[in-house]
Amino acid sequence: ASTGGVDALAELLEGLPHDLPPVVITQHMPEGYTDRFARRLRDKLGRDVAEARDAEPLNSGMVRIAPGSRHMEVQIGGRRLLTRLGDSTPVTGHCPSVDVLFGSVARAAGPGAVGVILTGMGRDGAAGLRAMRGAGAATLGQSERTCVVYGMPRAARELGAVEEEHDLDRLAARICDFARSAPSRRAAPGN
Repeated sequence: ASTGGVDALAELLEGLPHDLPPVVITQHMPEGYTDRFARRLRDKLGRDVAEARDAEPLNSGMVRIAPGSRHMEVQIGGRRLLTRLGDSTPVTGHCPSVDVLFGSVARAAGPGAVGVILTGMGRDGAAGLRAMRGAGAATLGQSERTCVVYGMPRAARELGAVEEEHDLDRLAARICDFARSAPSRRAAPGN
């Protein structure tokens, strides 16, 4: 997410159950703001929300936000998924970059993942979401009528990365639907 993403993420997370697989987020924000944003969400939602730390194991119910000025990736460490924080070189003009996160999720979790691109300017996230879809993940985009800026979701849709597009108030339910069907998506022919 980018422009409009702070409110969109708060609304989306509010609609998700606390026992979902881990949620990882890249919100375009500068250094220093992501930690405050995470704490605000934790206090508002009463969930395990925090700025990501390097090599942190990801568990059900966790929400981790990429620190401003660091790329966050998801990697496999042994039999677990871990966060990895990388350099600060901008990718698609951003650090943290949604493309970096989505690309890593495609490699680490493939068809067991759900990718969601929310409101924001530009193209960041479109190529990464396409990689997730190519790896068999479910991919969702926020609808134009509910975006503050319909740039990132539009770019992802035009690239063929978005499997379904929904209004913001419908996305949480679809994430839950796909999270429940992830084992069958892994086993489906062609995935």
